Amino acid sequence: MSRLGKKVIPLPSGTEAIVKTGTITIKGKLGELSRSFKTDAVSVQITPEGIKVDPVSESLLALKLWGTYASHIRNMIQGVNAAYEKSLIIQGVGFKADIQGEILVLNLGFSHPVKVEIPQALTVVVAKDTIKISGISKEGVGQFAAKIRAIKKPEPYKGKGIRYSDEIILRKEGKKSATV
Repeated sequence: MSRLGKKVIPLPSGTEAIVKTGTITIKGKLGELSRSFKTDAVSVQITPEGIKVDPVSESLLALKLWGTYASHIRNMIQGVNAAYEKSLIIQGVGFKADIQGEILVLNLGFSHPVKVEIPQALTVVVAKDTIKISGISKEGVGQFAAKIRAIKKPEPYKGKGIRYSDEIILRKEGKKSATV
């Protein structure tokens, strides 16, 4: 049984939810998010207290999706009211980032600059050695941040690369010189 799924999801004032066959749409002050659900596994109803998610049957699939769908709806409600934000730090000599229109240009020590297209729903701000990504979709912000980090992961000897602002890189000790 899902502890998160049992709880009714409260709707803050100024937030509107619409459920149509297999799709839920959440509208808030920052925008609108929609997501499709398997109606044969989980049912979603709007009540005066908020949004209620219940499994349709006692099948293993329905019980697995029950808490997952409740979490997705909570994230959608939070996103349309307050934007999600991830911060990345670029560390290394000569490593830098720049925005040219809708393209993020990264100079990371490769023979060429790496160009990454910024999705429409996201806002990217570059300041010195920091990249801030924000948007209403938690999934979209996290996926784009992971995509940028994967271009040049931080290495354990000098820490060069792209890392999350709250990530700690465990450093390794380099080779020791042999004394004869």
